[in-house]
Amino acid sequence: MSNTKDKLFDVGLFKRLFAYTKPYRLVFFGLLFVVLITGVLSISVPYLLKKVINENITNKVGDGFLELVVLMLSLVILESILQFIFSYYASWLGQNMIKDIRDKLFNHMLRFKMKYYDNSSVGLLVTRAVTDMERIGDVFGESLFAISKDIVVMLIVSVFMVLEDWKLSLIVFVTLPIVLYATKVFQKYMKTAFEQVRTEVSNMNSFVQERVTGMKILQLFTRENTEYNNFKEINNRHKKAWIKTVWYNSIFFPIGEFLSSITIGLVVWYGGLRIVLEGESSTGVLFAFVLLIPKLFRPLRQIADKFNTLQMGMVAATRVFKILDTTSNIDNSGTIKASNFKGNISFKDVVFSYVKDEAVLKGISFNVKQGETIAIVGATGAGKSTIINLLNRFYEIDNGEICIDKTPINSMTIESLRQQIAVVLQDVFLFADTILNNITLNNPDITLADVEAAAKSIGVHDFIMQLPNGYLYNVKERGVMLSSGQRQLISFLRAYVTNPSILVLDEATSSVDSYSEQLIQNATEKITKNRTSIIIAHRLATIKKADKIIVMDSGKIIEQGTHTDLLANPNGYYSGLYNAQFL
Repeated sequence: MSNTKDKLFDVGLFKRLFAYTKPYRLVFFGLLFVVLITGVLSISVPYLLKKVINENITNKVGDGFLELVVLMLSLVILESILQFIFSYYASWLGQNMIKDIRDKLFNHMLRFKMKYYDNSSVGLLVTRAVTDMERIGDVFGESLFAISKDIVVMLIVSVFMVLEDWKLSLIVFVTLPIVLYATKVFQKYMKTAFEQVRTEVSNMNSFVQERVTGMKILQLFTRENTEYNNFKEINNRHKKAWIKTVWYNSIFFPIGEFLSSITIGLVVWYGGLRIVLEGESSTGVLFAFVLLIPKLFRPLRQIADKFNTLQMGMVAATRVFKILDTTSNIDNSGTIKASNFKGNISFKDVVFSYVKDEAVLKGISFNVKQGETIAIVGATGAGKSTIINLLNRFYEIDNGEICIDKTPINSMTIESLRQQIAVVLQDVFLFADTILNNITLNNPDITLADVEAAAKSIGVHDFIMQLPNGYLYNVKERGVMLSSGQRQLISFLRAYVTNPSILVLDEATSSVDSYSEQLIQNATEKITKNRTSIIIAHRLATIKKADKIIVMDSGKIIEQGTHTDLLANPNGYYSGLYNAQFL
């Protein structure tokens, strides 16, 4: 996408943002109409004031005086109403746009490969989806239309001034180039400053998110002071970035006020001399110019200020579109909708690496027959969990083929494939929601009655009903209100209620107490009966009854067989693992 680093305004990026106004074109063009009307009204009161002074006050004539005053008041009221309409609908348009972009962004992120999240900061992604989106909304809500309105006002005021008195206009226009040059320099430096601000905001969000999530570790290892000092450093950089923007504002805006005041003084001096000495001008025109000069200079200062907001929005848009342009999705070109697998699984010479040229799986092959329960064991890093990730297509394999019921899994739609496979992970993640919603994941096809029946079937119902509000008990963020064993039971029930064709237990009993483990063992026997199941475990006692045990080491299968067959080889790898645990 376009690189906006060295551009004050990226037209290509703006066109991309503008495309999101398409569903709201009626409002968009309505705002443009209001901008034009507001521009015309900006000169109406000064023009009427000129008429009042020249025709009524100077000549001491009362006819039409009241009518002109009432007309001026009416136009002021109309301008205020239009300003309200403008402010409301400009913000309305901006908020609708960011809603659409945020929906698209979140939908895009939901389909990223796991590898993307392996290499990305959660805090940074949260910043993109929340904070940066608000800045994008300001592009249309607070900056673009406001800048357009200011430019229209300046053009109309400039034309009106020239038509009324070109000599006085020359005085005004002599100082304008100075303000324009100062504005250009100001915008250049502010863009750089705002890029620094957005970078530091992302860094701070990432830092805080990670430390809050890992607070227990920080306190266990008494890292509070160290992390506090690290945060102070990040926070100080954020402060310096913001102060830089304040510094530029503090320089620019007084310059604008000073030049505006000087211009008014020169116009009054020169215009007054012409009225007194030459009689060329009029008091009404002079008063009109005094009112019009702020309408010309103030928009220039406002444009610079709103350009800051526009720059922040454009910088934020660059970051958000960078994520939207990221092609990290698993290829979902498969057309077969998987349903009711028999459960025959085959891995054929599968090679896979998380990092290029560093293979984790080195050409493994094995078969699982319908209804079999197989176990995969091996040391940490042997590649056991990787097999599960590949079966669910969280990652793409480098070489080889994975089939279910003789059909390559990449020819199936990802959604239908994953609906047929239920996984119970070692590291259970629960949302800050009720137990019921954590089990069903808000699937409308799974009712409370279904969940209760499943829970009773595997012996979990009594434990849930002992909690306040039972199935409606809120487990809070990451399930902190439950023990690790209870969280594991909820995760197991989550898998059970989907009635999967294939069940995967990935270290599912490694962090539970004896009572919870017994519940899971009983449930395992129920759910694995006549269903293809894969169990990954360090605790070998949980897999003695498996139909086949696959032993892995350094990404390769080194042994296969039943528990009894593998123990029959006293020098085998499995025998060594077993003896280390039990003898």
